[in-house]
Amino acid sequence: MNTRLAARPVEAFARQDGKLACEGVLLEAIADRFGTPTYVYSRAAIESAFAAYTAALQGRPSLVCYAMKANSNLAVLNLLARAGCGFDVVSGGELARVIAAGGNPRKVVFSGVGKTEAEIARALAAEILCFNLESVAELEMVERVAAATGRRARVSVRVNPDVDPKTHPYISTGLRSNKFGVAYADTLPLYRRAAAMPHVEVVGIDCHIGSRISDIAPYLEAADRLLDLVDGLAGECIELAHIDFGGGLDIRYRDERPPAAAELIGALMARVDARGHRDKMLMFEPGRSIVGPAGALLTRVNIVKPGQEKNFLVVDAGMNDLVRPSLYDAWMEVQPVAQRGGSVHTYDIVGPICESGDWLARERQLAAEPGDLLAILGAGAYGMSMASNYNSRGRAAEVMVDGARVYEVRRRETVEELFALESILP
Repeated sequence: MNTRLAARPVEAFARQDGKLACEGVLLEAIADRFGTPTYVYSRAAIESAFAAYTAALQGRPSLVCYAMKANSNLAVLNLLARAGCGFDVVSGGELARVIAAGGNPRKVVFSGVGKTEAEIARALAAEILCFNLESVAELEMVERVAAATGRRARVSVRVNPDVDPKTHPYISTGLRSNKFGVAYADTLPLYRRAAAMPHVEVVGIDCHIGSRISDIAPYLEAADRLLDLVDGLAGECIELAHIDFGGGLDIRYRDERPPAAAELIGALMARVDARGHRDKMLMFEPGRSIVGPAGALLTRVNIVKPGQEKNFLVVDAGMNDLVRPSLYDAWMEVQPVAQRGGSVHTYDIVGPICESGDWLARERQLAAEPGDLLAILGAGAYGMSMASNYNSRGRAAEVMVDGARVYEVRRRETVEELFALESILP
């Protein structure tokens, strides 16, 4: 384990003489050097969040697989790979990123309902840890591709336990109405079928009930259902090497009080031990809780626009840079980088995109002038990874702060790069 890591959480952003900084670097200095909008990440915060999981699992056979859809920057992946992290991928492109970042494919689980034959073949060639199967058709596809390539595919079944995590409907994944996983009643027949296939090796069981979960109870309910299946499989001489409880732990955006990683893991380990499965490797797939608090979107106020019903701060970041507020009606904390005096007004913070849905925050009390810098906190997860080029806008730069040093880990896109792959008719 990297000696830099510590189980104590690190606060990524704090004030130094009234000015907001990331670790030892003022955000003003980052904006001056790299421009805006820019995503800013704290190395120490990422590493300490990952360490909270590994510390809680110390002494147990275990693997933490970072759900890289939350933030797939190569620098982020490389930091986690160096710390011994595995990865949860949902596409061939994500697997390629893991390998490019120095990750170990043998610590990769491949999830997702729509894997293609080409993606399965590439994953088999890379010798990933296992495929999380989500349908009978996918099992048959994996068997077919494995046979054609002369390999044996390690598989786990992602069970849909029909547990309601009480979260946003777009990020709930463990209900019967969701597209994810295998229906609970269909799980044992699917395992029997997989165990009889010559090019498939059954190695585990998987469950992921959703995201932004702030209560341990849904995890425990899902775990009990999962462990019932493990017992049932053992009764049929289908022994599993690992149990994967997924991810989904929430972070604090506003006033949420999610459990610490150690609290969640301790409760789940107690359930596993009570059911007599201490020998199983335990796996988790955290994403948001690893990188979310470690990142912020740095943006500059362009225009202060008073209105009859609302006042607006028009900033240089838009919904193409950060879509969570518009897509999920998500609340994200906004802080002025430099605290100023003057009159405080209520503002909606909006971007330059030609959409009424282009907003980043609503009804915030701020004293602001054109040129001021704002930091949108909690943006390390599902910020840049969901960004787009809508309105032909280049995606933001990304920087990583490491103590007093700053590294540009993705430069800002140019307009010319946006249409470099396009051509006009002769």
